[in-house]
Amino acid sequence: MPNWPRPGRAEVRLAVLASKTPEAQAAKAELEALHPPATLEECEAVIAIGGDGFMLQTLHRTQVLGVPVFGMKTGSVGFLMNQYRADGLEERIQAGQAAVLRPLEMIAISESGASTGALAFNEVSLLRQTKQAAKLKIELNGSVRLPELVCDGIMVATPAGSTAYNLSAHGPILPLDSQVLAMTPISPFRPRRWRGAILRSDAEVCIEVLDHYKRPVSATADSTEIRDVVEVRVKQSNERTVRLLFDPEHNLEERILAEQFES
Repeated sequence: MPNWPRPGRAEVRLAVLASKTPEAQAAKAELEALHPPATLEECEAVIAIGGDGFMLQTLHRTQVLGVPVFGMKTGSVGFLMNQYRADGLEERIQAGQAAVLRPLEMIAISESGASTGALAFNEVSLLRQTKQAAKLKIELNGSVRLPELVCDGIMVATPAGSTAYNLSAHGPILPLDSQVLAMTPISPFRPRRWRGAILRSDAEVCIEVLDHYKRPVSATADSTEIRDVVEVRVKQSNERTVRLLFDPEHNLEERILAEQFES
C-alpha cells in the first residue's frame, strides 16, 4: 500500500459503497461526513459496507479499477469483512494486510448455442433445474475423469470461497495461498463413493450436461446465473486480481485457518 497522506493532500481518496439496508446506509452517511467521498474513477481505495454478498457485488463492480477494497460488516455474514468502526479508518487502511484473490473465469454454453462469460470470486456451481437429478461428464485438462456423475450439482471453488457454499456441501477448506481449487459434488448419487477432488489452480475444467433436454441444468458464477446450459468451462484467471484489505488481527488467511478448527 502507498504511504498516506500523499504529499500536498491531507486525506486519502475513498469511495464508499453500501448495501441498501438501513444499517449500511447509516454507516455510509457517517463515513462520508468524516471523509469527503471520491468517485470510483478517482479513488485510491474502496470502502464496502454490508455483508459478504455485497462484498462480492463490490468486487465484480470494482475489479477493473486496480484499487484495494476494505470491507466493513453491517450484514448477517461478514467472513470477507472487517468490523465496522468509523474512527481511524485511514490508519486501518494504511495498516491493512492485503489478500490477493484470483477469480474463476466461466464460459457457459446454453441450448441455444449462446456463449456467456462471467467471473466468480467464490465458486462456479451447476445445479439441476427440475426434480430429476443432473447427469454430468467431467473433463480435466482435456481428459475425461468422470464419464457420468449423477447428482444435484457440482461446484468449483476458490480458496477464498472454500468456506462458503463449498463448505456447506462438505467440500475441503483450502488455505488462501494453496494454489489449488476444490471440485465438490452436491448430493452425489453415482458414483456413490466420489466426494470430489482438489485441483491445481491452473487446471481447466469442462463439464458437459448429459441428457440436457430431460435433465436441464443451470450454471452460476457467484450471483450470475445462466439457465439451460449444455457445457461449462472453468479456469482460474491469469490476468485479473483483486486486493482485499483486512485489519491485522482479522486477516483472511487466519480466518480460513480458524474455520478448520471450529467445533
